[in-house]
Amino acid sequence: MKSVAEILRTKPQAAVYSVEPTTTVLEAIKLMAEKGIGALVVLDKGRLAGIVSERDYARKVVLLERSASDISISEIMTADVLTVGPSDTSRYCMQLMTDRHLRHLPVLAEGQLIGLLSIGDLVKHTIADQASLIQQLEQYIRGE
Repeated sequence: MKSVAEILRTKPQAAVYSVEPTTTVLEAIKLMAEKGIGALVVLDKGRLAGIVSERDYARKVVLLERSASDISISEIMTADVLTVGPSDTSRYCMQLMTDRHLRHLPVLAEGQLIGLLSIGDLVKHTIADQASLIQQLEQYIRGE
């Protein structure tokens, strides 16, 4: 089972995009669209203040027929963010995401944001681990 640190090291796109709590929702959605991502961390003076996702936008802006240019991120973000650390395992992260219906987990080391883990990152590594195990078992069965 891989650690969060190992998964982060292998991510081709290691950049974590962020906005401030005062950023408008429209600006944040434009950034997500530009970068092809589904969530942004919200940093207040460099510290994790929350996370905002396309789901937040859909449920708290679009469905309520609010104007994205008139609302700040602080009004729709999730402020009580679950985080993981570099030594946590992929299994723990998958269980946390499944139980809490999350798609993204900020990674903190000594209180500092060092990465963002998505459910896609975890699925990719789970598939790779299983493929490797299958290959090893096939080699064992063939006596190699």
